[in-house]
Amino acid sequence: MRLVALDTLAECIGLKRGQGAAEARAMCPALDVIAADPAADQAFLEGLADWCDRYTPLVALDGKDGLFLDITGCAHLHGGEKGLVSDVLSRLFSLGVEARATVSSAAGLSWAVARYGSADVIEPGEADRVLAPLPVAALRLPAETAAALERVGLKQIGDLLEAPRAPLARRFGSLLLLKLDQARGEADEPLSPRLPVPSFSAERRLAEPLMDEEYILELARHLAKDVRASLERHGEGGRLFELLLFRVDGRVFRVRAHAAIPLNDADRIAALFRERLQALHDDLDAGYGFEILRLAVLRSERLDPAQQDFSGVPEESQPLAAFIDKVSARFGPDCLMQASLAESHLPERAGGFAAVRDVAAVMGSPASDDKFFAGRPFPENRPLRIFSYPELVEATAEVPDGAPRSFNWRKTQYRVARAEGPERIAAEWWIDGEGHPTRDYFRVEDQQGRRFWLFREGLYGREVAAARWFMHGVFA
Repeated sequence: MRLVALDTLAECIGLKRGQGAAEARAMCPALDVIAADPAADQAFLEGLADWCDRYTPLVALDGKDGLFLDITGCAHLHGGEKGLVSDVLSRLFSLGVEARATVSSAAGLSWAVARYGSADVIEPGEADRVLAPLPVAALRLPAETAAALERVGLKQIGDLLEAPRAPLARRFGSLLLLKLDQARGEADEPLSPRLPVPSFSAERRLAEPLMDEEYILELARHLAKDVRASLERHGEGGRLFELLLFRVDGRVFRVRAHAAIPLNDADRIAALFRERLQALHDDLDAGYGFEILRLAVLRSERLDPAQQDFSGVPEESQPLAAFIDKVSARFGPDCLMQASLAESHLPERAGGFAAVRDVAAVMGSPASDDKFFAGRPFPENRPLRIFSYPELVEATAEVPDGAPRSFNWRKTQYRVARAEGPERIAAEWWIDGEGHPTRDYFRVEDQQGRRFWLFREGLYGREVAAARWFMHGVFA
């Protein structure tokens, strides 16, 4: 048992990460040790990342205990950089979280000072002065590289700033110079946000927490009006919306709603979330209320303006879209399914069901990316009912390529009166492998007029020694 994390008091009494728990208890008999739970720690860090969305949508995870926030263009909304840092730390302290934060023009510099320094805001041009007294471990180097630097007397970053670069690169590798340049802001270090940045968004910060669902929906409608103005300027309509509810205690709820057609109407958007909130009523705990509401458009499409006539009759797609939106929002996006075609010549893979999320796909529009059965003739050589999994049968047939004369299926024997085939279908080697056997399909009719679809798996003498027969569908 070893220590993996310490609080400030434990560090002050001389405990270190990696130290044995028995040794630590000998140094401090009153030590409180809690078993590590990496999954819970990661979930907690993800929750803090959601909470930080109130400051900027560009939030990236930094290992197991840190976050990167790109606050470019956001600091003035919180009283400047110092005001933002003060607000973050004070709110986290009220939530019971001990944290340190640093704002600078380089991610590496902020990382180093937040963990090994004490500055909260570093002005441009002060990177070398701030980095000089910090240990070389502040450069995010591998442990073996940092130990090798310390063995030769290069214990502080200031020692590296004064040393020639070429000998450092030859002895310790180019990674050392890269991390040093990133900390000084001379090399780019892009951050990857954990969530996609919405194209359009609107936000309201409330003076008093909000708990009533009707008020939340009304505020969502006002946010939809703000979003609509941005969508109209770009000539687009939203297809995927997300309502973020920031609770007072730090928890963040994300409620997503899909639209069957591009939308920019505030009432239609608010209606989507009315259904979603009713479906999530038991799971959406308002607690002491929500202090921030944000409506974001995660996906949008081109919305061409349409001229309405004087009859007052809506377009054919409008009622259908409203129905799809309402049912999907209430019961989930997979509650409505439609038969679809797939790019495969194997029968069990050539068809299936797909969730209905697009009115154009339902109405058979050629603009849809999904390949639905609407408007397509059904193949005559395929049965009306195809089994999801072919069923093994015992068949008697001529060798090597003859049609079956009789077969036993589901404890019943059938004698074949007529047969047509074979239709040879090779395996998809890029999925099943090159050794997967070939199929020969036959359409057969028994003496009572029942028609079946069977196939022989494997070619005699070339692929298998004894082929197997399967029932794959029935015509009538």
